[in-house]
Amino acid sequence: MLIHRSLSIKTLHLRFFSQAALALDQASSASPSSPFPLTYLEGFPKPDPKYAETILAIPRTTSGKSIAAKERKVGRVPSIVFEQEDGQHGGNKRLISIQTNQIRKLVKHLGQSFFLSRLFELEVRSEFETGDLIEKVRVLPRKLHLHAGTDAPLNVTFIRAPSHALLKVDVPLVFRGEDVCPGLRKGLFFNTIKRTVKFLCPADIIPPYIDVDISELDGGQKLVMGDLKVHPAIKLIQSKDDPVCKIMGARVSDQQKKK
Repeated sequence: MLIHRSLSIKTLHLRFFSQAALALDQASSASPSSPFPLTYLEGFPKPDPKYAETILAIPRTTSGKSIAAKERKVGRVPSIVFEQEDGQHGGNKRLISIQTNQIRKLVKHLGQSFFLSRLFELEVRSEFETGDLIEKVRVLPRKLHLHAGTDAPLNVTFIRAPSHALLKVDVPLVFRGEDVCPGLRKGLFFNTIKRTVKFLCPADIIPPYIDVDISELDGGQKLVMGDLKVHPAIKLIQSKDDPVCKIMGARVSDQQKKK
């Protein structure tokens, strides 16, 4: 079940970056029980410090298909960093290029959906590593475009993530308990309906993933988004009744084997 706790957004002095965030604020009841800044709570997933890496970047002055192609040819990924001001548009935009090998390594180690739910430090310098520092900021990768054939990164969009920001994040789901799940032990089929769920998250406590316990599910039973256990300051922005997973009947191939 979701852990419910009313929060005073005004007390937290959180800045809203979308109309959806404002609507959630107006819908929440006031309570001064949660201090600022927010921190990860015991028992909930935290980012693995093993992948706490600074992404290096240099500025770009122009954009376009030909410029992007030239950047990729010399081992750089054309990218952009901005502040999310509403659901579709961004302000304070900066064109940058990042190193293809660094992004490829991070995506390979983390996986694409986990890369998009993790905060990174971003350093923009006049030259990689040695140039003058232009901007250093914490960011969340918002979009990642990979080549369909080679999985090479083609472009990345980042959002600045200061502590006061509320950001919409597609958080990956990690299913656990398959080995003791009653339905699966009977030979039934586990149907994964959602692999990520969209939440509105204070930037300081964006979950790297959400644990989903299926150890008690039997045939015909399901979990919905409202069953997910998350930090009380994180708000679901999809329907709480949407299904996440379900234990179904045996696969057709398995039924044919029994005949």
